[in-house]
Amino acid sequence: MNRWTQAAESLVTGDADLAALAALAETTDTKGFLAAALAGRHYAGRTAIVTSFGAESAALLHLVAGIDLRAPVIFLETGKLFAETLAYRDLQIERLGLEDVRSIRPDAAGLLAADPTGDLWRRDPDRCCNLRKVEPLERALKGFSAWINGRKRYQTDGRSRLPLAERVDGRIKLNPLANWTAEDVDLYFAAHRLPRHPLEAKGYRSVGCEPCTSPTSPDEDARAGRWRGLEKTECGIHFPATRS
Repeated sequence: MNRWTQAAESLVTGDADLAALAALAETTDTKGFLAAALAGRHYAGRTAIVTSFGAESAALLHLVAGIDLRAPVIFLETGKLFAETLAYRDLQIERLGLEDVRSIRPDAAGLLAADPTGDLWRRDPDRCCNLRKVEPLERALKGFSAWINGRKRYQTDGRSRLPLAERVDGRIKLNPLANWTAEDVDLYFAAHRLPRHPLEAKGYRSVGCEPCTSPTSPDEDARAGRWRGLEKTECGIHFPATRS
């Protein structure tokens, strides 16, 4: 039994989970933290990784691949993504050898009823995100006790106090890269020769759905190109489930 598994085995279910994970995050490196979440007896097989296959996604996925190639990876295929993102997804799956990537799509009947012309993103972007991302993710996470994402504190002011571990809607939610800087990401990509998202070269530092994503300038937040011109800064999957 390695030190990561030993740390994971020490975690207990119940109210102590969150505190134990938060403490572990402060005393081990990112890979050790992830290994505890993916390999411990309370979380093995019940922890999912949620990724957009966006600009910085390869760092988290490379870490996960080094721990468990069979870890379930949830990808929200909204139907509005850049072709470059879909190609980047396929490239990473092949290069990293990920064995359980689940491309989750919106409910077809619900999509037809709410967005028959495909322009809901223009009329009601919050409803569009809810339909294409939030609701599909809620369905995909059924049966999982915890999930992992790649958010980082430096990305926006709203993420600046992001914890490494939190409990949301009854599940443990892990943000293992929360304290990584942009330089940390760049160094990791370089050290492991990870491929960059093809749209980065065109100024896209954060990549979401094509209609709602634009390039950014170096003096802007990394996510300034998402829903530009609107007060909206998040799609909604990182909010508690208070929606109707």
